[in-house]
Amino acid sequence: MDNKQLTAEYRPLAAAAGIGSILGSGIIVGLSATITVWQKGLALTNGQVGVISAALTFAIAIGGFLSGSVSKAFGLIRSFNWTNFFYALGTLICVFTPNYLVLLLGVIITGLASGIDLPLSLTVISHDAPNEKVSSSLVSSTQIYWQIGIFISYICSFIVSKMAGATGARVVFGILTIIAAVTWLWRTNSAKFKKFHADGDQFRAAEEHKTDTKLSSSSAMKVLFSGEGKSRYLGLFLGIFIFYIFWNLLANTFGQFQTFTLVQAHASQTFATGAGIVLNFVGLAAVTAFSSVASSPKRNTFFVIGMIIQAAAMFGLAISSHDLWPIVIAIGCYNIGNNIAGEAIYKVWTQESFPVETRASIQGFMNGFSRFACGLFAFVTPSLVMPNVIRYTMFGFTALIIIGFIAGLCVIALEKSTVLSNNAQRSN
Repeated sequence: MDNKQLTAEYRPLAAAAGIGSILGSGIIVGLSATITVWQKGLALTNGQVGVISAALTFAIAIGGFLSGSVSKAFGLIRSFNWTNFFYALGTLICVFTPNYLVLLLGVIITGLASGIDLPLSLTVISHDAPNEKVSSSLVSSTQIYWQIGIFISYICSFIVSKMAGATGARVVFGILTIIAAVTWLWRTNSAKFKKFHADGDQFRAAEEHKTDTKLSSSSAMKVLFSGEGKSRYLGLFLGIFIFYIFWNLLANTFGQFQTFTLVQAHASQTFATGAGIVLNFVGLAAVTAFSSVASSPKRNTFFVIGMIIQAAAMFGLAISSHDLWPIVIAIGCYNIGNNIAGEAIYKVWTQESFPVETRASIQGFMNGFSRFACGLFAFVTPSLVMPNVIRYTMFGFTALIIIGFIAGLCVIALEKSTVLSNNAQRSN
C-alpha cells in the first residue's frame, strides 16, 4: 500500500489518540468558560477561582513530566489505554461536587490524566505507524481534534450559559466524562488497535536492526548528552523547546484569557463566548490546511507565513486603538497564524526528531515545563491585558513570537542538514 492508503488505514488510531487532544483542550477551555458559573453556583471567592485555574495548569504540567515515567512503569500501550479512565473519574467528581475542595480535587485528577495522555498518544502513533511520513500526517491531524475540543467546550458553555447555579458547568463536565469513558473503552477493547500495536512492535524491532540499538533503547538524557548524534539531538531539543515555550506563553494567554480580554474591551459575555465560537472555526480551518501538508516540505512555508501573521497580529494590537473590533480582528488573524505555525508543527517535530522510545519523555518534559511556565505567567496575565497596559503587553508578545520564530528556523535548518547528510551517506 502507498502512504495515502496506509494513512487512511491508521486513521482510526489517530482518532482515538486525537480524542485525548479533544479532552485536553476541552478541560482547559471548559473550565475557563465555566469558571464564573462555578463561582456563582458554589459561592467561590476570587482567590479560590484563581487556585482552581492555577491547579489545572500545574496538574497538566506535572502530568507531562510524569508521562515518560508512567510509560516505563506500566508500558506504553497500557498507559495509553487507561489514562482516560482517570480523566473520566476526575471530571465525574467535578460533576457531583458539592463544594470548593471537591471541585479542586476533580480538577487536579483530570489535569494529571490529561497531561500524561498527550505525549503518550502521540508516541503510540509514532510507535504503530509503518513509516515516518504516515506518522507525521497522523500526528499533525491530532491538532484538528485539539481545535474541535475548544469548539465543543465553547458551544456547550454557550448553550448552558443561562442555566441556574452551577448546573451549566456540571453539564459541560458531564459531557467530558462521557467522551473520556467512551474513549477508554474504545482504546482498551479495539481488536484493530491491538493489531496496530503488535505490528508497531515489529516495525520498531526491524528499525533497531537497521540503526544503533543502544541509541534507540537509551533514556532521553543519554540521547541528548552522550552517544552518537548527541549534538544534533541536543540542538533539535533546544530549538523545539525554545520555540514551544515562547509560542505557548502567548497561546496559553489567549486560550485562558481571550474571553476576559474581550470583556475588558466592553464586550458582553454572550458576545465574547460567541466570538470564541466563530474564531475557533477560523482556527479549525487553518489547522486542517496545515495537516494536509504536514508530511511535506510545504510545512516549512506554512511555518514562516504563520509566524509572520502572529507577529503582525500582536504588533497590530500594540499600535492600534483598543476598541472591541480591532481586538476581534487581531485575534482572528492570530488564530490563523497560531494554527499553521504552532502546536501542530511542534508535535510533528518532536515525533520526528528523536528515537521512538524517548519521545514520550522528551515531549512530556517540554509539555510539563511549558505548562508550568504558563501557570506562573497566568498569575500576572489578568493585569497585563487591562486596557491601560495592553499596548505594552502586545509589544512584549511580539518579541516572544520573534524569538520563537528564530528558534523554529534553527530547527528547520537542522532538519535540512540532517537530510543532506543522510543523502550523502547513501550516495557513498
